[in-house]
Amino acid sequence: MFNSMPVNHTSIWNDCLRLIRENISEQGYKTWFQPIVPIRFENQVLTIQVPNQYIYEMLEDQFISILKKAIKTTIGPAGKLEYEIPVTGEAPAPKNDTATEDGEVELDKPDIDFGKIKNPFVIPGIKKAAFESELNPKFIFDNLIEGKCNKMARTAGLAIAERPGTTSFNPLFLYGGSGLGKTHLAHAIGNKIRDKYPKKRVKYVSCEKLTNQIVYAFKTGTISDLSLLYNSLDVLIVDDIQFLSEKPKTQETFFFIFNELHQNQKQIVITSDRAPKDMVKMEERLISRFKWGLTAEMEVPDFETRVAIAESKVEAEGYKVPEDVLEFICYNIQSNIRELEGMLISLVFTSSLDDRSIDIDLAKEVINKFVNQLNREVTVENIQTLVADYFKVPIEKLHGTSRKRSIVIARQLSMYLAKNFTNNSLKNIGESFGGKDHSTVIYSCKAVQDMMDTDPDFKGTVAELEKKVRMSLNGG
Repeated sequence: MFNSMPVNHTSIWNDCLRLIRENISEQGYKTWFQPIVPIRFENQVLTIQVPNQYIYEMLEDQFISILKKAIKTTIGPAGKLEYEIPVTGEAPAPKNDTATEDGEVELDKPDIDFGKIKNPFVIPGIKKAAFESELNPKFIFDNLIEGKCNKMARTAGLAIAERPGTTSFNPLFLYGGSGLGKTHLAHAIGNKIRDKYPKKRVKYVSCEKLTNQIVYAFKTGTISDLSLLYNSLDVLIVDDIQFLSEKPKTQETFFFIFNELHQNQKQIVITSDRAPKDMVKMEERLISRFKWGLTAEMEVPDFETRVAIAESKVEAEGYKVPEDVLEFICYNIQSNIRELEGMLISLVFTSSLDDRSIDIDLAKEVINKFVNQLNREVTVENIQTLVADYFKVPIEKLHGTSRKRSIVIARQLSMYLAKNFTNNSLKNIGESFGGKDHSTVIYSCKAVQDMMDTDPDFKGTVAELEKKVRMSLNGG
Protein backbone atom coordinates (compact mmCIF):
# COMPACT_ATOMS: atom_id res chain seq x y z
CA MET A 1 0.00 0.00 0.00
CA PHE A 2 2.88 2.37 0.80
CA ASN A 3 5.30 1.32 -1.98
CA SER A 4 4.53 4.43 -3.99
CA MET A 5 5.05 6.86 -1.16
CA PRO A 6 7.54 9.69 -1.75
CA VAL A 7 11.01 9.32 -0.23
CA ASN A 8 11.86 13.02 -0.19
CA HIS A 9 11.38 14.53 3.29
CA THR A 10 9.82 17.68 1.83
CA SER A 11 7.26 15.71 -0.17
CA ILE A 12 6.39 13.55 2.82
CA TRP A 13 5.87 16.56 5.04
CA ASN A 14 3.77 18.33 2.39
CA ASP A 15 1.52 15.27 2.23
CA CYS A 16 1.23 15.34 6.01
CA LEU A 17 0.36 19.03 5.93
CA ARG A 18 -2.46 18.46 3.45
CA LEU A 19 -4.05 15.98 5.83
CA ILE A 20 -3.48 18.22 8.84
CA ARG A 21 -4.88 21.31 7.11
CA GLU A 22 -8.14 19.52 6.38
CA ASN A 23 -8.70 18.84 10.07
CA ILE A 24 -7.81 22.09 11.87
CA SER A 25 -8.62 25.79 11.51
CA GLU A 26 -6.68 27.89 9.04
CA GLN A 27 -5.37 30.10 11.84
CA GLY A 28 -4.23 27.06 13.81
CA TYR A 29 -2.48 25.72 10.73
CA LYS A 30 -0.65 29.00 10.07
CA THR A 31 0.34 29.46 13.72
CA TRP A 32 1.53 25.98 14.63
CA PHE A 33 2.40 24.10 11.43
CA GLN A 34 3.47 26.64 8.83
CA PRO A 35 6.71 27.54 10.70
CA ILE A 36 7.83 23.87 10.73
CA VAL A 37 10.63 22.82 8.36
CA PRO A 38 11.22 19.17 7.29
CA ILE A 39 14.89 18.16 7.77
CA ARG A 40 15.37 14.54 6.69
CA PHE A 41 13.72 11.16 6.14
CA GLU A 42 15.76 8.11 7.09
CA ASN A 43 14.79 4.58 8.18
CA GLN A 44 11.07 5.39 8.27
CA VAL A 45 11.75 8.39 10.54
CA LEU A 46 10.76 11.89 9.45
CA THR A 47 12.68 14.67 11.22
CA ILE A 48 11.12 18.12 11.42
CA GLN A 49 12.50 21.32 12.92
CA VAL A 50 10.15 23.44 15.05
CA PRO A 51 11.13 27.03 15.90
CA ASN A 52 11.10 26.60 19.68
CA GLN A 53 10.09 24.37 22.57
CA TYR A 54 6.79 26.20 23.00
CA ILE A 55 5.52 25.19 19.57
CA TYR A 56 6.78 21.68 20.32
CA GLU A 57 4.80 21.62 23.57
CA MET A 58 1.68 22.85 21.82
CA LEU A 59 2.03 20.11 19.19
CA GLU A 60 2.38 17.53 21.98
CA ASP A 61 -0.54 18.91 23.98
CA GLN A 62 -3.07 19.70 21.27
CA PHE A 63 -2.14 18.09 17.97
CA ILE A 64 -0.44 14.78 18.76
CA SER A 65 -3.38 12.70 17.49
CA ILE A 66 -3.61 14.41 14.14
CA LEU A 67 0.18 14.34 13.76
CA LYS A 68 0.22 10.63 14.44
CA LYS A 69 -2.56 10.02 11.93
CA ALA A 70 -0.79 12.07 9.24
CA ILE A 71 2.54 10.27 9.77
CA LYS A 72 1.01 6.78 9.77
CA THR A 73 -1.11 7.54 6.70
CA THR A 74 1.77 9.02 4.72
CA ILE A 75 4.68 6.79 5.75
CA GLY A 76 2.98 3.66 7.04
CA PRO A 77 2.50 1.81 10.34
CA ALA A 78 6.25 1.90 11.04
CA GLY A 79 6.44 5.65 10.51
CA LYS A 80 7.99 7.67 13.28
CA LEU A 81 8.69 11.33 13.97
CA GLU A 82 11.59 13.27 15.47
CA TYR A 83 11.73 16.93 16.39
CA GLU A 84 14.75 19.20 16.24
CA ILE A 85 14.43 22.32 18.35
CA PRO A 86 16.78 25.31 18.28
CA VAL A 87 17.67 25.95 21.91
CA THR A 88 18.40 29.62 22.48
CA GLY A 89 20.43 30.49 25.56
CA GLU A 90 20.41 33.65 27.57
CA ALA A 91 21.65 36.68 25.76
CA PRO A 92 25.22 37.47 26.85
CA ALA A 93 26.29 40.75 28.33
CA PRO A 94 26.32 43.46 25.67
CA LYS A 95 29.59 44.02 23.87
CA ASN A 96 29.20 46.19 20.82
CA ASP A 97 25.53 46.86 21.42
CA THR A 98 23.60 49.40 19.42
CA ALA A 99 20.58 51.43 20.41
CA THR A 100 17.34 51.77 18.49
CA GLU A 101 15.86 55.14 17.66
CA ASP A 102 13.77 54.77 20.82
CA GLY A 103 16.90 54.33 22.93
CA GLU A 104 16.35 50.63 23.57
CA VAL A 105 19.55 48.60 23.71
CA GLU A 106 19.89 45.83 21.15
CA LEU A 107 21.78 42.74 22.28
CA ASP A 108 24.31 40.66 20.40
CA LYS A 109 23.00 37.36 19.01
CA PRO A 110 23.06 34.60 21.66
CA ASP A 111 24.71 31.25 21.03
CA ILE A 112 22.44 28.57 19.56
CA ASP A 113 22.74 24.81 19.63
CA PHE A 114 20.26 22.10 18.68
CA GLY A 115 18.36 19.57 20.68
CA LYS A 116 16.49 16.45 19.54
CA ILE A 117 13.31 14.89 20.82
CA LYS A 118 12.74 11.44 19.35
CA ASN A 119 9.83 9.21 18.46
CA PRO A 120 6.91 10.83 20.31
CA PHE A 121 4.63 8.02 19.08
CA VAL A 122 6.79 5.31 20.64
CA ILE A 123 7.33 6.97 24.04
CA PRO A 124 3.89 7.82 25.51
CA GLY A 125 3.69 10.88 27.69
CA ILE A 126 7.06 12.19 26.55
CA LYS A 127 8.55 14.59 29.07
CA LYS A 128 8.33 18.20 28.03
CA ALA A 129 11.40 20.38 27.71
CA ALA A 130 12.52 22.02 30.95
CA PHE A 131 10.77 25.26 31.87
CA GLU A 132 12.46 27.78 34.13
CA SER A 133 10.09 29.83 36.27
CA GLU A 134 12.98 31.96 37.65
CA LEU A 135 11.16 32.20 40.97
CA ASN A 136 13.24 32.57 44.13
CA PRO A 137 12.24 29.66 46.41
CA LYS A 138 13.24 31.66 49.50
CA PHE A 139 10.44 34.18 48.95
CA ILE A 140 7.30 32.54 50.34
CA PHE A 141 4.25 33.63 52.33
CA ASP A 142 5.54 31.94 55.48
CA ASN A 143 8.37 34.47 55.83
CA LEU A 144 6.40 37.47 54.57
CA ILE A 145 5.19 39.08 57.80
CA GLU A 146 1.73 40.62 57.58
CA GLY A 147 1.10 44.12 58.90
CA LYS A 148 -1.06 47.11 58.20
CA CYS A 149 1.55 48.14 55.61
CA ASN A 150 0.90 45.15 53.36
CA LYS A 151 -2.30 43.46 54.59
CA MET A 152 -4.44 44.22 51.53
CA ALA A 153 -1.70 43.21 49.07
CA ARG A 154 -0.80 40.03 50.97
CA THR A 155 -4.44 38.97 51.34
CA ALA A 156 -5.05 39.51 47.63
CA GLY A 157 -1.90 37.53 46.85
CA LEU A 158 -3.14 34.55 48.86
CA ALA A 159 -6.50 34.68 47.07
CA ILE A 160 -4.75 34.75 43.71
CA ALA A 161 -2.59 31.76 44.64
CA GLU A 162 -5.75 29.77 45.39
CA ARG A 163 -7.52 30.68 42.15
CA PRO A 164 -5.04 32.26 39.70
CA GLY A 165 -6.66 34.16 36.85
CA THR A 166 -10.23 33.79 38.13
CA THR A 167 -10.41 36.41 40.89
CA SER A 168 -11.12 40.11 40.41
CA PHE A 169 -7.47 40.77 41.29
CA ASN A 170 -6.21 40.40 37.71
CA PRO A 171 -3.90 42.09 37.21
CA LEU A 172 -2.51 42.58 40.71
CA PHE A 173 -0.49 45.81 40.59
CA LEU A 174 1.85 46.21 43.59
CA TYR A 175 3.58 49.54 44.12
CA GLY A 176 5.69 51.23 46.76
CA GLY A 177 9.19 52.33 47.63
CA SER A 178 12.35 50.25 47.55
CA GLY A 179 12.78 47.53 50.15
CA LEU A 180 9.13 47.23 51.18
CA GLY A 181 8.51 43.65 50.04
CA LYS A 182 6.95 43.99 46.56
CA THR A 183 9.33 41.50 44.95
CA HIS A 184 9.02 39.12 47.90
CA LEU A 185 5.22 39.09 47.63
CA ALA A 186 5.32 38.63 43.84
CA HIS A 187 7.62 35.60 44.17
CA ALA A 188 5.52 34.24 47.06
CA ILE A 189 2.42 34.29 44.87
CA GLY A 190 4.25 32.45 42.11
CA ASN A 191 5.73 29.87 44.47
CA LYS A 192 2.40 29.10 46.12
CA ILE A 193 0.69 28.71 42.74
CA ARG A 194 3.38 26.25 41.65
CA ASP A 195 2.97 24.28 44.87
CA LYS A 196 -0.81 24.08 44.48
CA TYR A 197 -0.87 23.68 40.69
CA PRO A 198 2.39 21.96 39.63
CA LYS A 199 1.38 21.85 35.95
CA LYS A 200 0.80 25.58 35.64
CA ARG A 201 3.47 27.56 33.81
CA VAL A 202 4.54 30.41 36.10
CA LYS A 203 7.16 32.90 34.91
CA TYR A 204 8.93 35.67 36.80
CA VAL A 205 10.82 38.25 34.73
CA SER A 206 12.35 41.61 35.53
CA CYS A 207 11.29 44.49 33.29
CA GLU A 208 14.92 44.92 32.23
CA LYS A 209 15.15 41.31 31.05
CA LEU A 210 11.78 41.49 29.31
CA THR A 211 12.91 44.62 27.47
CA ASN A 212 16.15 42.96 26.36
CA GLN A 213 14.23 39.91 25.12
CA ILE A 214 11.81 42.03 23.10
CA VAL A 215 14.56 44.18 21.58
CA TYR A 216 16.54 41.08 20.60
CA ALA A 217 13.40 39.47 19.14
CA PHE A 218 12.77 42.52 16.96
CA LYS A 219 16.40 42.53 15.84
CA THR A 220 16.33 38.84 14.84
CA GLY A 221 12.79 38.69 13.49
CA THR A 222 11.65 36.27 16.21
CA ILE A 223 9.06 38.46 17.93
CA SER A 224 6.28 35.97 17.11
CA ASP A 225 8.25 33.21 18.87
CA LEU A 226 8.70 35.39 21.94
CA SER A 227 5.00 36.24 21.98
CA LEU A 228 4.17 32.53 21.77
CA LEU A 229 6.42 31.92 24.77
CA TYR A 230 4.65 34.48 26.93
CA ASN A 231 1.17 33.65 25.63
CA SER A 232 1.74 30.03 26.69
CA LEU A 233 2.04 31.04 30.36
CA ASP A 234 -0.56 30.58 33.06
CA VAL A 235 0.97 33.20 35.36
CA LEU A 236 3.21 36.12 34.38
CA ILE A 237 5.02 38.17 37.04
CA VAL A 238 6.80 41.34 35.84
CA ASP A 239 9.01 43.22 38.31
CA ASP A 240 9.71 46.99 38.10
CA ILE A 241 7.32 47.72 35.22
CA GLN A 242 8.14 51.44 35.50
CA PHE A 243 11.22 50.81 33.37
CA LEU A 244 8.96 50.36 30.32
CA SER A 245 8.65 54.15 30.26
CA GLU A 246 10.03 55.73 27.08
CA LYS A 247 10.15 52.34 25.31
CA PRO A 248 7.24 52.47 22.84
CA LYS A 249 8.07 49.25 20.95
CA THR A 250 8.43 47.27 24.15
CA GLN A 251 5.22 48.76 25.52
CA GLU A 252 3.33 47.80 22.37
CA THR A 253 4.55 44.20 22.54
CA PHE A 254 3.75 43.94 26.23
CA PHE A 255 0.30 45.42 25.55
CA PHE A 256 -0.55 42.54 23.20
CA ILE A 257 0.92 39.94 25.59
CA PHE A 258 -1.10 41.43 28.44
CA ASN A 259 -4.30 41.37 26.39
CA GLU A 260 -3.83 37.77 25.27
CA LEU A 261 -3.15 36.52 28.80
CA HIS A 262 -5.96 38.51 30.39
CA GLN A 263 -8.53 37.44 27.80
CA ASN A 264 -7.63 33.82 28.48
CA GLN A 265 -7.97 34.28 32.27
CA LYS A 266 -4.25 33.93 32.89
CA GLN A 267 -2.93 35.65 36.01
CA ILE A 268 -0.75 38.77 35.74
CA VAL A 269 1.20 40.26 38.68
CA ILE A 270 3.07 43.54 38.24
CA THR A 271 5.32 45.52 40.59
CA SER A 272 6.36 49.16 40.32
CA ASP A 273 7.91 51.90 42.42
CA ARG A 274 4.93 54.16 41.67
CA ALA A 275 1.18 53.97 41.14
CA PRO A 276 -0.17 53.63 37.57
CA LYS A 277 -1.42 57.23 37.59
CA ASP A 278 2.12 58.47 38.28
CA MET A 279 3.86 56.58 35.48
CA VAL A 280 5.65 58.91 33.07
CA LYS A 281 5.66 58.32 29.29
CA MET A 282 3.70 55.08 29.60
CA GLU A 283 0.98 54.51 27.00
CA GLU A 284 -2.45 55.40 28.35
CA ARG A 285 -3.92 52.12 27.10
CA LEU A 286 -1.38 50.21 29.22
CA ILE A 287 -2.02 52.34 32.30
CA SER A 288 -5.73 51.71 31.81
CA ARG A 289 -5.15 47.95 31.80
CA PHE A 290 -2.97 48.13 34.89
CA LYS A 291 -6.06 49.48 36.68
CA TRP A 292 -8.36 46.65 35.57
CA GLY A 293 -7.68 44.54 38.65
CA LEU A 294 -6.41 45.54 42.08
CA THR A 295 -3.83 48.26 42.72
CA ALA A 296 -2.28 47.75 46.16
CA GLU A 297 0.33 49.95 47.85
CA MET A 298 3.12 48.44 49.93
CA GLU A 299 3.75 50.96 52.70
CA VAL A 300 6.52 51.50 55.25
CA PRO A 301 5.94 49.01 58.09
CA ASP A 302 4.93 50.34 61.52
CA PHE A 303 6.92 49.62 64.68
CA GLU A 304 5.07 46.43 65.62
CA THR A 305 5.48 45.00 62.12
CA ARG A 306 9.16 45.90 62.06
CA VAL A 307 9.66 44.03 65.34
CA ALA A 308 7.84 40.98 63.94
CA ILE A 309 10.00 41.10 60.80
CA ALA A 310 13.18 41.40 62.88
CA GLU A 311 12.16 38.45 65.07
CA SER A 312 11.44 36.36 61.97
CA LYS A 313 14.83 37.24 60.46
CA VAL A 314 16.66 36.41 63.69
CA GLU A 315 14.89 33.06 63.99
CA ALA A 316 15.50 32.13 60.35
CA GLU A 317 19.21 32.96 60.52
CA GLY A 318 19.78 31.45 63.98
CA TYR A 319 20.93 34.75 65.50
CA LYS A 320 20.63 35.35 69.24
CA VAL A 321 19.50 38.93 69.73
CA PRO A 322 17.79 40.03 72.98
CA GLU A 323 14.27 41.40 72.68
CA ASP A 324 15.17 44.85 74.00
CA VAL A 325 17.93 45.14 71.39
CA LEU A 326 15.52 44.19 68.60
CA GLU A 327 13.07 46.85 69.77
CA PHE A 328 15.85 49.44 69.96
CA ILE A 329 16.89 48.66 66.37
CA CYS A 330 13.32 48.73 65.07
CA TYR A 331 12.70 52.08 66.74
CA ASN A 332 15.71 53.62 65.00
CA ILE A 333 15.48 51.95 61.56
CA GLN A 334 12.17 53.00 60.06
CA SER A 335 12.55 53.53 56.32
CA ASN A 336 12.37 50.01 54.86
CA ILE A 337 12.77 46.30 55.52
CA ARG A 338 16.04 45.95 53.63
CA GLU A 339 17.79 48.50 55.86
CA LEU A 340 16.40 46.77 58.95
CA GLU A 341 17.82 43.42 57.82
CA GLY A 342 21.13 45.10 56.95
CA MET A 343 21.34 46.56 60.45
CA LEU A 344 20.80 43.13 62.03
CA ILE A 345 23.56 41.62 59.88
CA SER A 346 25.94 44.47 60.82
CA LEU A 347 25.17 44.01 64.50
CA VAL A 348 25.77 40.24 64.48
CA PHE A 349 28.94 40.62 62.40
CA THR A 350 30.37 43.28 64.74
CA SER A 351 29.57 41.11 67.74
CA SER A 352 31.41 38.16 66.20
CA LEU A 353 34.36 40.23 64.99
CA ASP A 354 34.94 42.00 68.33
CA ASP A 355 33.94 38.99 70.45
CA ARG A 356 31.32 41.05 72.30
CA SER A 357 27.87 40.11 73.50
CA ILE A 358 24.90 41.70 71.74
CA ASP A 359 23.42 44.31 74.05
CA ILE A 360 22.03 47.85 73.92
CA ASP A 361 25.50 49.44 74.17
CA LEU A 362 26.79 47.52 71.15
CA ALA A 363 23.56 48.21 69.28
CA LYS A 364 23.98 51.94 69.94
CA GLU A 365 27.54 51.92 68.58
CA VAL A 366 26.59 50.04 65.44
CA ILE A 367 23.37 51.92 64.83
CA ASN A 368 25.04 55.32 65.27
CA LYS A 369 27.45 54.46 62.49
CA PHE A 370 24.65 52.92 60.41
CA VAL A 371 22.28 55.87 60.85
CA ASN A 372 25.06 58.38 60.22
CA GLN A 373 25.78 56.66 56.94
CA LEU A 374 22.12 56.76 56.02
CA ASN A 375 21.99 60.45 56.84
CA ARG A 376 24.97 61.15 54.59
CA GLU A 377 23.41 59.04 51.84
CA VAL A 378 20.44 61.37 51.53
CA THR A 379 22.59 64.44 50.81
CA VAL A 380 22.16 65.29 47.15
CA GLU A 381 24.36 68.33 47.64
CA ASN A 382 27.29 66.12 48.66
CA ILE A 383 27.00 64.17 45.42
CA GLN A 384 26.73 67.38 43.38
CA THR A 385 29.92 68.70 44.98
CA LEU A 386 31.78 65.46 44.33
CA VAL A 387 30.74 65.32 40.65
CA ALA A 388 31.41 69.02 40.08
CA ASP A 389 34.92 68.61 41.50
CA TYR A 390 35.54 65.52 39.40
CA PHE A 391 34.53 67.22 36.12
CA LYS A 392 35.96 70.58 37.23
CA VAL A 393 32.75 72.50 36.54
CA PRO A 394 31.07 75.12 38.74
CA ILE A 395 28.43 73.46 40.89
CA GLU A 396 25.86 76.08 39.92
CA LYS A 397 26.06 74.80 36.34
CA LEU A 398 24.45 71.57 37.54
CA HIS A 399 21.42 73.61 38.59
CA GLY A 400 21.15 75.46 35.29
CA THR A 401 20.00 74.66 31.75
CA SER A 402 23.31 74.65 29.87
CA ARG A 403 23.35 72.13 27.01
CA LYS A 404 27.15 72.01 26.83
CA ARG A 405 28.04 68.32 26.66
CA SER A 406 30.38 68.27 29.67
CA ILE A 407 27.78 70.05 31.81
CA VAL A 408 24.94 67.79 30.64
CA ILE A 409 26.93 64.63 31.43
CA ALA A 410 27.91 65.94 34.87
CA ARG A 411 24.30 66.88 35.61
CA GLN A 412 22.91 63.53 34.44
CA LEU A 413 25.56 61.62 36.38
CA SER A 414 24.74 63.60 39.53
CA MET A 415 21.06 62.70 39.18
CA TYR A 416 21.95 59.04 38.53
CA LEU A 417 24.11 58.85 41.66
CA ALA A 418 21.54 60.74 43.74
CA LYS A 419 18.87 58.22 42.75
CA ASN A 420 21.12 55.26 43.62
CA PHE A 421 22.71 56.58 46.83
CA THR A 422 19.94 58.62 48.46
CA ASN A 423 16.46 57.95 49.77
CA ASN A 424 15.10 61.09 48.12
CA SER A 425 12.13 60.88 45.79
CA LEU A 426 12.63 61.61 42.09
CA LYS A 427 10.67 64.82 42.58
CA ASN A 428 12.98 66.01 45.38
CA ILE A 429 16.09 65.10 43.37
CA GLY A 430 14.80 67.13 40.42
CA GLU A 431 14.09 70.11 42.65
CA SER A 432 17.69 69.97 43.91
CA PHE A 433 18.86 70.57 40.34
CA GLY A 434 17.25 73.96 39.79
CA GLY A 435 13.61 72.93 40.00
CA LYS A 436 13.61 70.23 37.33
CA ASP A 437 10.76 67.71 37.34
CA HIS A 438 10.98 63.99 38.05
CA SER A 439 10.73 63.04 34.36
CA THR A 440 14.06 64.80 33.79
CA VAL A 441 15.62 62.64 36.50
CA ILE A 442 14.21 59.48 34.90
CA TYR A 443 15.54 60.51 31.49
CA SER A 444 18.97 61.35 32.93
CA CYS A 445 19.28 58.00 34.71
CA LYS A 446 18.34 56.17 31.52
CA ALA A 447 20.84 58.23 29.49
CA VAL A 448 23.63 57.33 31.92
CA GLN A 449 22.69 53.65 31.82
CA ASP A 450 22.64 53.68 28.00
CA MET A 451 26.09 55.29 27.87
CA MET A 452 27.43 52.74 30.34
CA ASP A 453 26.10 49.93 28.13
CA THR A 454 27.84 51.26 25.02
CA ASP A 455 30.97 53.02 26.28
CA PRO A 456 33.42 51.06 28.50
CA ASP A 457 35.39 54.23 29.35
CA PHE A 458 32.27 55.99 30.55
CA LYS A 459 31.30 52.92 32.56
CA GLY A 460 34.70 53.14 34.25
CA THR A 461 34.10 56.79 35.07
CA VAL A 462 30.79 55.92 36.72
CA ALA A 463 32.43 53.12 38.71
CA GLU A 464 35.13 55.52 39.90
CA LEU A 465 32.55 58.09 41.02
CA GLU A 466 30.51 55.41 42.79
CA LYS A 467 33.67 54.38 44.65
CA LYS A 468 34.27 58.00 45.69
CA VAL A 469 30.70 58.26 46.99
CA ARG A 470 31.11 55.08 49.05
CA MET A 471 34.45 56.33 50.43
CA SER A 472 32.82 59.58 51.48
CA LEU A 473 30.12 57.61 53.30
CA ASN A 474 32.82 55.81 55.29
CA GLY A 475 34.56 59.03 56.12
CA GLY A 476 37.35 58.42 53.59
